[in-house]
Amino acid sequence: MSDQSRPRKPGKPYRRPKKDPVRILAFEALRAVDERDAYANLVLPPLLRKARESGDFDARDAALATELVYGTLRRQGTYDAVIAACVDRPLRDVDPPVLDVLSLGVHQLLGTRIPTHAAVSASVELARVVLGDGRAKFVNAVLRKVAQDDLDGWLQRVAPPYDEDPEDHLAVVHSHPRWIVSALWDSLGGGRAGIEDLLEADNERPEVTLVARPGRATTEELLGEEAAMPGRWSPYAVRLTEGGEPGAVEAVREGRAGVQDEGSQLVALALANATLDGRDERWLDGCAGPGGKAALLAALAAERGAVLLASEKQPHRAGLVARALDGNPGPYQVIAADGTRPPWRPGSFDRVLMDVPCTGLGALRRRPEARWRRRPDDLEGFAPLQRGLLRTALDSVRAGGIVGYATCSPHLAETRAVVDDVLKEYPAAELVDARPFLPGVPALGEGPDVQLWPHLHGTDAMYLALIRRTG
Repeated sequence: MSDQSRPRKPGKPYRRPKKDPVRILAFEALRAVDERDAYANLVLPPLLRKARESGDFDARDAALATELVYGTLRRQGTYDAVIAACVDRPLRDVDPPVLDVLSLGVHQLLGTRIPTHAAVSASVELARVVLGDGRAKFVNAVLRKVAQDDLDGWLQRVAPPYDEDPEDHLAVVHSHPRWIVSALWDSLGGGRAGIEDLLEADNERPEVTLVARPGRATTEELLGEEAAMPGRWSPYAVRLTEGGEPGAVEAVREGRAGVQDEGSQLVALALANATLDGRDERWLDGCAGPGGKAALLAALAAERGAVLLASEKQPHRAGLVARALDGNPGPYQVIAADGTRPPWRPGSFDRVLMDVPCTGLGALRRRPEARWRRRPDDLEGFAPLQRGLLRTALDSVRAGGIVGYATCSPHLAETRAVVDDVLKEYPAAELVDARPFLPGVPALGEGPDVQLWPHLHGTDAMYLALIRRTG
């Protein structure tokens, strides 16, 4: 399965359509993702809001548009393989807007319960309005071929046999680039069931998880919301099921609660709960943007009379951190600073969190388009920064203090390899078993570090290593 089979280029301008606003909006979102390298979770909400305000959309329309966008992006690799089997040219020679219309149509045919005739006719009409009559005929011909079989039948035809090429088989069946399948399989270190369960979890729509920020909101308050359920592991987590809208929650609008994956909450809680030798007065979040972990840490620090310094390199992201922390019950400080050249003195802090920039392979269920943008050589670009930031963290913590190295990627090159390499330079530092500081969370492996998984924990694939500075 080629990871670069799709063309990466803008398409020809299209006429703004007037019919079928749901599919029009889905098409416009996909074009923004393709043309501008935008993320669907940033593009889609304003489009939906504008549609609702104009009176074109109701809640069911919004749900369908969301499913069409995210379902098409998640299954893009599989659908590309199916489309490639139904056209007489390489996919790179098919104009990108045409591919987007085809992919939307294939998702309706193979990934939803929309009747076949409705899926084909709606897609052809969409093509006629946004692409023109000639291309609409091409779309019609291709989708009629696709409609001749269901998803299982197509997978038998387009996926290589597992026994001949396991990674390529899984890549096509579960719609992940082959190199990511390989990397995730290595990180799991298990058999076929584990990797298939993980890939399937990556293709499921995640629940929205809220965090009740201590001293500002309670889980009891959030559980009063419609379709709200307690979190699985974090005492501050509440899950919104059935497509709950966080913007409708008063505590979220007021900043007393926020949207935060439960894995992210667990990382912050583990650092906050780790045993210290000596004082516990100054905490640092060295890569604080956009502010979720910093807001939770600041609230926990305030409960203990400690102070959090939240540092973020990019000024606009530092602004997001300041907004997230606004209203915290205790003192804190937000600064814009380069974590590899910190303005604070060595040994200044008792607890340090360094949640480093990474490939984001642990959040593919939330940002499905990221799997098609990332390349293996991206790892080389992040490696020096990740090691540099961990060195800063170890230099910034006092003897007896704790560092938390975290990343939203399970790739071994971004997790254990970084920790192992840097610890060789710091004989006065040692790994601490992180598992006792995530009480109740199962399947945490042999330690001392922790890797969370979507299929095992219902969280993003967050990684955490706790390190004590001994001298």
